[in-house]
Amino acid sequence: MWDRQIPELIKQWRVFRFDMPGHGGAPAYPVGSVTDLTTRLLTTLEALGVQRFGYAGCALGGAVGIELALRHPERLASLALIAASPRFGTADEFRQRGVIVRTNGLDPIARTAPDRWFTGGFAAAQPAITEWAVQMVRTTDPGCYIAACEALASFDVRAELGRVGVPTLVLVGSDDQVTGPAEARTLVAGIPDARLAVVPGASHLVPVEQPAAVTDLLVRHFSTAWQPVFETSTGQTALPAAAVKPVLSAAPSQPVQTGPVAEIAPVVPQQPQGRPDPYDAGLKVRREVLGDAHVDRALAQADEFSGDFQELITRYAWGEIWDRPGLDRRTRSCVTLTALVAGGHLDELAFHTRAALRNGLTPGEIKEVLLQAAVYCGVPAANSAFKVAQQVIREETTPQE
Repeated sequence: MWDRQIPELIKQWRVFRFDMPGHGGAPAYPVGSVTDLTTRLLTTLEALGVQRFGYAGCALGGAVGIELALRHPERLASLALIAASPRFGTADEFRQRGVIVRTNGLDPIARTAPDRWFTGGFAAAQPAITEWAVQMVRTTDPGCYIAACEALASFDVRAELGRVGVPTLVLVGSDDQVTGPAEARTLVAGIPDARLAVVPGASHLVPVEQPAAVTDLLVRHFSTAWQPVFETSTGQTALPAAAVKPVLSAAPSQPVQTGPVAEIAPVVPQQPQGRPDPYDAGLKVRREVLGDAHVDRALAQADEFSGDFQELITRYAWGEIWDRPGLDRRTRSCVTLTALVAGGHLDELAFHTRAALRNGLTPGEIKEVLLQAAVYCGVPAANSAFKVAQQVIREETTPQE
């Protein structure tokens, strides 16, 4: 993606490029959060002896850049965010994409990639680059792709943008339909030292579609907006020195001190604290499993009569039971589907079939759960369950063209 920028950038800087796990032939170790991706990147840079650097990232790479600025500001001198956003769509959209990949593989996503990434004119005029984009997605490790979707699903730093403290270039293609000018303006409005560059005639992968414009903007930004490290006494640039651990030893001409050098503070008994309210944890789990749209709809429909019930299931079903560590969510989905078949609860079976797909069960595994339920819960109950689950699976796993 950065091939056309590298020749100019290396005239002034030492440049490192990296692939996401499982992308571009990189080892397939799935990473399901932007925080963990950032940690891996810093570990790699430390092994290379890189302590402080400028960073440019596109899309998910841009999310890593924001995370660097928020969690590791001492490492970052300057930042360029390309086709980025403080929140990429909705969590439901990315988890739905994971369901599609888990069921159909990456081919449906790969075939639609050029439409999302390039303008129509560029895709028609550059068939080789268009095919490169398709093959890049098609050859990605599916597990790592799903993990990347999960990382974007859980990424939301809209409330934290004011803490980004480095000079930031926000760069976007004028025709980007994925993370377009509106998202770019949100970044610029939130980051104290940010400026916006809109590249005309470009879509999502603007470094590929308009390489010369992007190269010029990056060179100018990193040449002029390299933030020094602040040092309090002089106001000049300085990296803080690592703390030196004192070594205690007796001088040869002095007697060894046998008394205590310091007194250990007495342990203050902690006051017993009440058990934390599981509501917030339950709401988080409920959203992750059932999806924001479903939970928002259920909460919006709650009134004075049903509101207490919504609070009850959020706090105890989701905060107490679903959040327990003893079973993973795939197993809990298997148990839940079986119980719903046994009880004939077809409405709940529908949205828990969706939840099972989001939790990582494949349609084939859901079929096996229902077959098992047919033996122990009865064929008529399983027959009804198969009709409901079949319809849900068809809706959830059909790629959107």
